[in-house]
Amino acid sequence: MHDPRFNKMAQVIVHYSVEVKPGQNVYVWGQAPAAPLMLEIYREILKAGGHAFLRADLPGAQEIFFAHAQDAQLDFVSPVDRISVEEGQFDAYIRIGAETNTRRLSSADPAKVQRHQAALRPILEKRLHRSAAGNYNWCVTQFPTEAYAMDADMSLAEYTEFLFSACLVNDPDPVARWREVGANQQRYIDFLRDKRILRLRGSDVDLTLRVAGRTWINSQGKRNFPDGEIFTSPHEDSVNGWVRFAYPAIYQGREVSGVQLWFQDGRVVKATAEKNQDFLLSVLDTDPGARIVGEFAIGTNYGITRFSRNILFDEKIGGTFHLAIGAGYPDTGAVNTSAVHWDMIASARDAEISADGEVFYRNGQFLI
Repeated sequence: MHDPRFNKMAQVIVHYSVEVKPGQNVYVWGQAPAAPLMLEIYREILKAGGHAFLRADLPGAQEIFFAHAQDAQLDFVSPVDRISVEEGQFDAYIRIGAETNTRRLSSADPAKVQRHQAALRPILEKRLHRSAAGNYNWCVTQFPTEAYAMDADMSLAEYTEFLFSACLVNDPDPVARWREVGANQQRYIDFLRDKRILRLRGSDVDLTLRVAGRTWINSQGKRNFPDGEIFTSPHEDSVNGWVRFAYPAIYQGREVSGVQLWFQDGRVVKATAEKNQDFLLSVLDTDPGARIVGEFAIGTNYGITRFSRNILFDEKIGGTFHLAIGAGYPDTGAVNTSAVHWDMIASARDAEISADGEVFYRNGQFLI
């Protein structure tokens, strides 16, 4: 698929999102169908004076792996993956999703998948800690495929336009637009900076959580592309109450709908789902940190107007909030570790959020 906007997208990711500098080593992971975007990213890394290592995964490899891998292979971590997060080896990481079948792991043994995820946990933790320390930039993005388009109930042409629009690359100056997004979101963060307790009340939520001393992150097209959210990590023992997620929760290619979670002193103590409840429970039992909230976020991208069954877009929808169970981001102050980080999205169209008793968000809109 040739479209000059892929070069424009690559320019933003390399020069704005990841900010590649001369001499830096950049690890670029993508699925094979993303080759047109990977090559444009490669071009821009070279123009920036950087060095790129390209890794393309083949469709079908995951199914073969989980069908045949024995315990030793499930526990194995590639030396290349280890090197990719080591200081002095790579300075940045770009990941490009390009699924040809988003349900490819639907029949895989969940125990095998969770075991392999647990083996990869140190890689995730190292990446997050280096990012928090400010010496490792990373960005996750996506290439349009028929599989993503079908999940979103769109044609491939419609989905491609959906992606470019969400990424703001149709704008004459996308970087200026993302900086404008950041400036708007900074007003919300400035308000929340010194707040202690958040309360969420609505038809689908009754939650309290403590954020005192935690850092709010302004997501403005740096780590995710597209972007548009503000987030933090609540204190690990502080979340209490109940929430129902209006949107299907999708993880490892499986769709879990009608999810409801009950929290007590930070942990999920009860979980139900209308579809794939057994899978939900198996993920929650991956490791001790999987039942703890690692992230609380509010979506701010009102340009993403429809659910696409893709978390990169859906968690940014204006008028929603989401929780992620599992690993938190160290740069927010989080200390919870887990092989899991599963974002679940709830509607805020019939809810209000208050900070230390002051309502700042109601029915999907900020009041600040």
